[in-house]
Amino acid sequence: MSPESEYLCEACGEMIVIPVDPAAGTRQQYVEDCPVCCRPNIITVSIDERGRVHAAGVPE
Repeated sequence: MSPESEYLCEACGEMIVIPVDPAAGTRQQYVEDCPVCCRPNIITVSIDERGRVHAAGVPE
């Protein structure tokens, strides 16, 4: 099972849970549409040295 994280969609205020693929590296960035309001967000994911996953989303 892959780890999960969450980010706040600033457009609609919903917390969005996302799966994280550790094989993609410790720093990841991609665009994903919010599943609630469909607005695009730039998602930044980081995995620290202890394996903790952090995610943030900003409107595109």
